[in-house]
Amino acid sequence: MVPDNLKSGINQAHRYEPDVNPTYQDMAEHYGVAVLPARVRRPRDKAKVEAGVLVVERWILAHLRHRTFFSLAELNATIRTLLEKLNARPFRKLPGSRREHFEALDKPALRPLPAEPYVYAEWKKARVHIDYHVAVDGHYYSVPHALIKKQLDVRITAQTVECFHRGQRVASHHRSHRKGHHTTVPDHMPEAHRQAGDWSPERLARWAAQTGPATEKLILTVLGARKHPQQASRACLGILRLGKAYGETRLEAACRRALTLGSHSYKSIASILKHRLDDRSLTDPQELTLPEDHDNIRGPSYYH
Repeated sequence: MVPDNLKSGINQAHRYEPDVNPTYQDMAEHYGVAVLPARVRRPRDKAKVEAGVLVVERWILAHLRHRTFFSLAELNATIRTLLEKLNARPFRKLPGSRREHFEALDKPALRPLPAEPYVYAEWKKARVHIDYHVAVDGHYYSVPHALIKKQLDVRITAQTVECFHRGQRVASHHRSHRKGHHTTVPDHMPEAHRQAGDWSPERLARWAAQTGPATEKLILTVLGARKHPQQASRACLGILRLGKAYGETRLEAACRRALTLGSHSYKSIASILKHRLDDRSLTDPQELTLPEDHDNIRGPSYYH
């Protein structure tokens, strides 16, 4: 196929290595054809198409320019009749007609359609989270844990979700529309996780208790704030993982401060650790001192 550089077919035009839309490429591979887009502003790269458009404009549209149609079916029937006449019309400089050339050259070279019909699929890029799942429309699908933090290509159809890494399929799942839920294959889990089971609230709480009571209380608070505890598992994993970067002692202090302030999100804990607020005492509030003399301060005498 030699198409234009339409956005639905070509993501990025290039003289040597054009970037073909994955969905368009998927369809081409299904039917066993190659996509060779024309160069930008080079209509002669697809001369047969341009010539075909010119012939249709001159021969079919010219016949219809003075006619009025009152339904799409009537218009299509007229175009079909004119198209048959055009294909049977003898060439001016060559023997035969378009119909005869098709029967002699093109039709014998045609291959049968694939046994399975083409299934429309959309592609997106997704990064694997620390819980070895990727998010697709609010649902989480597992991939092999060795791909954590890797970027994958995800192929999404009405029935399936397939994940690819460097062109190789690494996971395939039946598509689910239950937002906030997980679809996990046990073989994708690390050995330690398979032995301990899924990321249950009890397991997260046990892990947090190893750091300290404040961390355990904060994790239980985060889990209790969601209708489904599984929806908070990512936030809990992120909070507990901060202990590896900053140390469990600082994480415990940060959780203690967050509980006092009533801020339980991952971003709050990370901000406390980043700005070393866990070292400050909450018993000594910092009061803002105002100057006694300032142009913007009227003073009590103003209101008398």
